[in-house]
Amino acid sequence: MALKDEYGASQIPIIFEDNHILVVEKPVNMPTQEDESRDLDLLNALKADIKVRYNKPGNVYLGLVHRLDRPVGGVMVFAKTSKAASRLSDAVRTRQLDKTYVAVVHGKPSQPAATLRHWLWKDTRTNTVSVVKAGQQDAKEAVLDYKLLGSQDGLSLIQIKLHTGRPHQIRVQLAAIGCTLYGDQRYGSAVNKPGQQLALWATALAFEHPVLKEEMHFRSLPPVQRPWNEFTIPEL
Repeated sequence: MALKDEYGASQIPIIFEDNHILVVEKPVNMPTQEDESRDLDLLNALKADIKVRYNKPGNVYLGLVHRLDRPVGGVMVFAKTSKAASRLSDAVRTRQLDKTYVAVVHGKPSQPAATLRHWLWKDTRTNTVSVVKAGQQDAKEAVLDYKLLGSQDGLSLIQIKLHTGRPHQIRVQLAAIGCTLYGDQRYGSAVNKPGQQLALWATALAFEHPVLKEEMHFRSLPPVQRPWNEFTIPEL
């Protein structure tokens, strides 16, 4: 199932839906929620679709419980009720919502698997994030686990599990160890060409259903195009 925006352009695959949650595959280069660009965003597109499909009068409730950066595609969950939103938000806060990403990076990490810990500071004027020393004002700790899945032709496929959800976290932390993401113009303009698509994908999501209390697992694969088609994406 997929919905089209009012321009008939962007298709948003619906992975799962019940009375409480909506799981979709976010398209690349679509904002998760409304921003200064005023481009059609995922949250409002999904609300509009629910309103039409269920013939709902008035405003449609849809709770945003986590986000993906605009250039990033992959699996996301939304809450269809306030109760579900509250419980899923608690799961995010207590790190019970398990998010797995894959990325293609330049180079190869020095270790096949490791935990990265950095302190990140966001410059709100430029919307950029940098690694700083612990204790700097307004800096926040960022933690992720990575695993090397394969390397060839100067590129590597990396699996990432987030322990914190800082802005641009994966992009900045991997760049800090010399593994800039393929296509990242903001943090890797020296090695990437203009127009390349950022190779970061939210590929797996696991959490306890906010009402039914069942374990839910969802998966989304990146598109079969360069650089993804240089690698085999494993079952996660």
